[in-house]
Amino acid sequence: MSAGAFSRPTVQQGVSPVSQHRASKSRLRRRSAVAVSALAVLGGAVAVWLPSASADQPAARPNATKVQRSLDGLTRDHGFPAALASVRDEKGHTRNYTAGVGDRRKKRSRVPADGQVRIASTTKLYTATVVLQLVGEGKVGLDTTVETYLPGLVRGDGIDGRNITVRQLLQHTSGLPNYTETMPKFSEWRHTFVDDHDLLDMAFKEKASFAPGKGWEYSNTNYTLAGLIVQKVTGRPIGEEITDRIIEPLHLRHTYWPREGEQTIRERHPHGYASDEPGGPLMDATEVDPSWGGAAGQLVARPSDVNRFLTALMDGRLLEPAQLEEMRTTVETKGLHDGWRYGLGIVEMPLSCGGVAWGHGGDFDGYENRNGVTDRGRAATVAVTALPSTLEGAEAVNKALDTALCTR
Repeated sequence: MSAGAFSRPTVQQGVSPVSQHRASKSRLRRRSAVAVSALAVLGGAVAVWLPSASADQPAARPNATKVQRSLDGLTRDHGFPAALASVRDEKGHTRNYTAGVGDRRKKRSRVPADGQVRIASTTKLYTATVVLQLVGEGKVGLDTTVETYLPGLVRGDGIDGRNITVRQLLQHTSGLPNYTETMPKFSEWRHTFVDDHDLLDMAFKEKASFAPGKGWEYSNTNYTLAGLIVQKVTGRPIGEEITDRIIEPLHLRHTYWPREGEQTIRERHPHGYASDEPGGPLMDATEVDPSWGGAAGQLVARPSDVNRFLTALMDGRLLEPAQLEEMRTTVETKGLHDGWRYGLGIVEMPLSCGGVAWGHGGDFDGYENRNGVTDRGRAATVAVTALPSTLEGAEAVNKALDTALCTR
C-alpha cells in the first residue's frame, strides 16, 4: 500500500501514490523500494516478482490509441500478466481498455473490460472521506488527539496517542510504524483472517519512526486507527460507513467491502499473481483474505467506479468546501514519485500535460492500480495484475496513468 497501493504487511499506492516494499515480508515495503509504495493500500504485501516479458506477449499495435499502446507496453515490455484501464472524459463518457491475458492458465483468456480488482490503498481515500464527513458534522476534530477517541490504545516505543492527532493519521505525519513491514511472506498470510487489533499489535512492537508532526512516512497503521475512530464515533464499522456514505449514495454498484471471510472477487475479474521471493514461481493470488487491508486497503471495485468516486469527490458531492480544502492541503513526501504531495488521504500528482491530478493508488498482492482526476473532471484508473518488481515497471504504470489523463 503505497501512495497508491496496499501490500499486505506491507502494499505502496497505498492506498497510491505508492508504498514501501519489502523484498520477502511486505508487499508495500517492496513498493517503497521501487519508490512506488507510498500509496499502496496494504503497504505490507509482498511484491509480485514478475518474469521478464515473454515471446507470447502481444506485439505492438501501430494503429492503437496512445492509451491502448501504453497498456500493451505494460504486458509486453514489463511482464504484467494483464493491464486494464477505464478513462472518463469531462462529459462523463467512458472508454475501457485491456491488454494481456485474464488467466495465465489459459493463454487466450480475455481480460474482462472494466473487471473488478482489489483496489488496495485506494481504500484510504474512501476512509479519509468518511472521517472528513464526520469532521463536517462536528463529530471528529482534525486536530484532536487519537487518545480522545481511543483512550489507552496507542502506546509503544516512542508511540503515544496523546501526542498524535487525527490530521497526522490521515496525512502520514504521525511517525507510527507500518504494520505491513512485519508481515510474513504472502503464501503464509493469504488465507489468514486478522482484525484491527492484530494489526496494531504487529505495528506497536516496532519503534516510532519520528515524533508526531516531525516528518512524513507512509504507514498503513494510520488508517487502521482512522477506521477505529470512525467505528467509535458512529458505532458502526468503517466498511458499513463507507458503504452507507459513499458507495450507496453514488450508486457504485460494482464497488464493495468484502464480508468477513470472503476471499473471492464477486464479479468478472482478471486473475492476480504474486510470488514469495524474487524470481520465485508466480502463484494465482486472486483468492485471498483481504482483512490485512482493512480501512487501509480492503475495497474491491471496477476501475470505472473508482473514476466515478473521484469525480464526485472533486465535484463536492461528498464533502463540504471546507473539508475538501483540508483534504487537498498537501505536504512534501518521502518515498513517493517525484513531485507527488500528500494531503488527507489523497495524492497531488503533476501531469506531463500541465496541471495536476488527484487520487490515491494501491498495491495488494496480485493487483496494483493508479488513478487520478484532473481539476477539469477527466478521470482515469489503470490496473495491472501483479506488483512491479523494478523501478522501470513501477514507473511504466505511473506513465500509463499520465497518458490516460493527458490524451485527448
